[in-house]
Amino acid sequence: MSGVVDHTAADTSPSMSRAIRRSVAFIERSFAQPVSLATLAATAGLSVSRFATLFRQEVGIPPHRYVCLVRIQHAKRLLRDGVPPCEVAAEVGFFDQSHLGRHFRRAVGVTPGHFVASPDSATDSSFARVRPFAFR
Repeated sequence: MSGVVDHTAADTSPSMSRAIRRSVAFIERSFAQPVSLATLAATAGLSVSRFATLFRQEVGIPPHRYVCLVRIQHAKRLLRDGVPPCEVAAEVGFFDQSHLGRHFRRAVGVTPGHFVASPDSATDSSFARVRPFAFR
């Protein structure tokens, strides 16, 4: 699912280095698993510090925030499909429903329950953009 978080620079644009494209692809394939910075750096073939710096420069947000945003995008899809939030949390890699709710509210602006209850959630029109810097 390349480009899941399509509002960031992580759209695998030509200006993105091959190393960062590899790490973005890895994140999008294994977002539900715990992913350490060391693992991502190894995937990119870079040191941890160089990877973190380069990822932020090229993608615009730190790797951990990108992982959270990818998880939120997948959570939104599952919630729209009627999957209960407790199952969504486990399926997309959050520790529990509370962890999902906290990150979801920061990124989307509403709780998962409000997102599901909103008539706009079916089209995602009011929630089209996840706020990448909401995690500060």
